[in-house]
Amino acid sequence: MTQNLLKRLKGWPWLALTPVLLFILIACFGPSLVPYDPSAQDYSATLQSPTWSHWLGTDYLGRDVLSRIVGGARVSLVAMAIVLVAALAIGVVIGSLAGYIGGRIELVLISLIDVALALPSLVIALALIGILGTGYWSMITALTLAWWANYARMSRAVVKAELQQPYIEATRVMGASHLWIFGRHILPNVLALVVVYASADAGALVLAIATLSFLGLGVAPPTPEWGQMLVDGMSYIEEYPAIVIYPGLALTLVVVSFNLLGEAFALQKVPRPVRGRLLRRRRAVRATEERQRDAAEMGAKSI
Repeated sequence: MTQNLLKRLKGWPWLALTPVLLFILIACFGPSLVPYDPSAQDYSATLQSPTWSHWLGTDYLGRDVLSRIVGGARVSLVAMAIVLVAALAIGVVIGSLAGYIGGRIELVLISLIDVALALPSLVIALALIGILGTGYWSMITALTLAWWANYARMSRAVVKAELQQPYIEATRVMGASHLWIFGRHILPNVLALVVVYASADAGALVLAIATLSFLGLGVAPPTPEWGQMLVDGMSYIEEYPAIVIYPGLALTLVVVSFNLLGEAFALQKVPRPVRGRLLRRRRAVRATEERQRDAAEMGAKSI
């Protein structure tokens, strides 16, 4: 069991997974380790360069930049997690119903999905925020309602493909209920695909959260958030560009890391050509099997 676990862990894309895990750890435990409150103001230490007391300097209100970047990581992670879980739940339910039930219900749900996919997600989020108003939870609700359609489309496609498999018909013949068939056989395959796509979509969500906060439609000050930090630093970019560079680098690294992670998970589903030591090993095994088969045939003929 331990060997199988080690083999599975060895096959994971650790090069892409490590920055994502580092971001999650910083978001979870970083705020308890930084020496300053991200919202604490010190007007006697405004726009300072990096020092031993402030490793990344301070902003125009004397707030510690490192503490605000770490606090912004937590805000982005929590918002991203809420939106992903809610959008996955809505998308999987609607897409699975459309694929499993079929008929007129499928036609209505597919039309709804097509309408949601007709416009970019950020445009839909902006329109919904215009209706719901600005604020943190309005941003969460708007992004959730703008992000579910892709998961619904993929869920429907997987359900349709699984329903054509012979084992589904066999379970029906054996008297299994619709709930058992869906929960035991279809839902795991749906989640396996949708979660892989969500790992790449997480980076786009972090960027969308920062964009809405940058426009003043998401996280409101003084809560630390990377997009809000970019807005605060724009007025001082010429005399102190680091105040914009640091949150911009943090945002870029997180988005790129999630994109690489999603791409790595997707590539694991693609069959790779066998090369090197594994190819030689398989050839040796095949040659041994052929020799054993030939020896068995010779023994049978001699008898």
